[in-house]
Amino acid sequence: MDGHRDNPFRRFTELAHRYGPVYAMTMGTTPCVIVNDYPSIKEVLITNGSKFGGRPDFSRYNVLFAGDRNNSLALCDWSWLQETRRKIARMYCSPKVCSSNYGLLDSIASDELDVFLKSLAAVTDRGAEREVQVKQPLLMACANMFVRFMCSTQFEYGDPEFQTMVRTFDEIFWDINQGYAVDFLPWLRPFYAGHMRKLSSWSSHIRRYMMDKVVARRSSYATAVAAAMDGGGYDENDEQEPTDFTDALLMSLRKDPRLSMDHVLFELEDFIGGHSAVGNMVMLALSMVATRPHVARAIRDEAERVTGGQRLVRLYDKPDMPYTEATLFETLRVVSSPIVPHVATEDTTIKGFKIPKGTCIILNNYEINTSPAYWDDPEVFDPNRFIHHKSGEKPCIRKPEYFLPFSTGKRTCIGQQLVSGFGFVLLAGVLQKYEVKATAQMAIPEARLALPPDTYPLILKPLDGSP
Repeated sequence: MDGHRDNPFRRFTELAHRYGPVYAMTMGTTPCVIVNDYPSIKEVLITNGSKFGGRPDFSRYNVLFAGDRNNSLALCDWSWLQETRRKIARMYCSPKVCSSNYGLLDSIASDELDVFLKSLAAVTDRGAEREVQVKQPLLMACANMFVRFMCSTQFEYGDPEFQTMVRTFDEIFWDINQGYAVDFLPWLRPFYAGHMRKLSSWSSHIRRYMMDKVVARRSSYATAVAAAMDGGGYDENDEQEPTDFTDALLMSLRKDPRLSMDHVLFELEDFIGGHSAVGNMVMLALSMVATRPHVARAIRDEAERVTGGQRLVRLYDKPDMPYTEATLFETLRVVSSPIVPHVATEDTTIKGFKIPKGTCIILNNYEINTSPAYWDDPEVFDPNRFIHHKSGEKPCIRKPEYFLPFSTGKRTCIGQQLVSGFGFVLLAGVLQKYEVKATAQMAIPEARLALPPDTYPLILKPLDGSP
């Protein structure tokens, strides 16, 4: 792996060309198998997904979740708890287009887009170019979209506590997207004591904030606490319909005695933390567009056709704006953010090779996303590769089965509809209002969705006559 610290997946690809698409290596003290082609990845995630439902037991993961990574949705081993929490979340995080929850998503996305664009207008001059630190207000917009939808709560961008919460989530998102020697060499942990304390501090801060600002203020929280103190059981006649995702989680405490308040808090934090992924994704998409003005023009033309230039784009416009959605997909393809490693939960096989229980499976989707075996001109940024044109029908998104930005199988990202929906509205909204250009500081990472919390600015120039 020497010489590939910034992108180990490039080295994994080189080794695959030498040893084949599936090979084993010991990383530190951890036995690993690197999987580099789609048929093998499909075997791990879908065909034999039940045998690869574990996650690596990295020290950082445990520290971030109060000493037990199984408190996390993404980083826990598959269990009854994982199934139960995903079931609670499904109605809110994967709403059908015709549902009231999808209508609520549309309304919240549009309202928050207005607030976000006003925050940009306050730091830009009409007709003039200006360097703007876009990421911070972008993350706050994403955070408010999530807390408004899931918690029926909204914060002011100027609120210092809200700013700190958003920054802390972004610090955690950045850290999780890094690789550290201590992950594979646990005996190094004493040398990472300061880093571990920092992770623990971030995690505790978010937990206190969510409890104080959101959960403790809910009547369903008081009901759940009272029921726990009285030892009372669940009576479906006493139950009301939950008003939002937070209510649904708190009410689940009475329905399933195996769940604890910690389970509820960690699940809520996990989903709220999804805003960091959206903010970083949109920031990267804007960065791609900043050096490719033809992409920005195509998105504006699409928005003009759909809205008539009279309003901002809404979530319901997404089916009629495939190029804008495809730009997000192409951004995800190019940056090739890694899939969280899996762990074999029993002795099994991949392509006939024996895989002992406990083996860490690293899925090299960087190879799949950048290989000419899967894509024409993979080095070219081209959203059109995701658009299907058929005579007599309007263009639509076509996503190849080997493109896995949200993973696949039973551990697929349950919040992907929120990520793609909010990301779509924000990307289109910014480009309807501004011309975006790159600065000299701009640096787009490989194999990583996260940008540093203190990242580069972009140049914004307000467009005349924008809606």
